[in-house]
Amino acid sequence: MNKVILMGRLARNPDVRYSQGQTPTAVARFSLAVNRRFKREGEPDADFINCVAFGKSGEFVERYFKKGQMVSVVGRLQVRSWDDKDGTKRWSTEVIVEENYFAESKTAFESREGKPATMASEPKDPNTPEGFYPMDESLEDDDLPF
Repeated sequence: MNKVILMGRLARNPDVRYSQGQTPTAVARFSLAVNRRFKREGEPDADFINCVAFGKSGEFVERYFKKGQMVSVVGRLQVRSWDDKDGTKRWSTEVIVEENYFAESKTAFESREGKPATMASEPKDPNTPEGFYPMDESLEDDDLPF
């Protein structure tokens, strides 16, 4: 079984290119900074893991993922090897993304980045937890679509 699940912050904005061909395909490359659970003296706090998303997933990454944002990806590990121009064998390990998710609210990301929230015109109810909207009390169970 080859399954990888990661959650971390984008180390930089994704680099998205489109393949050449009859139907161009999005290829999004990005790096996730994933915190280590345990840290030894002198070691880094995080691992920087290269990820690649293709097609619709790559278009999603291009549109919505930004540097510093907390995201989660599910995919598979791929190891490639090739000979460089000097004849030296080179290796690359990356996660091929099959699913991607937001791991923090847009409001939390924007407030951490110092940007105004887009829903600032909405009145803030002090009893409503961050990232949730107040529910209309007049809504009956029979009105729900499920």
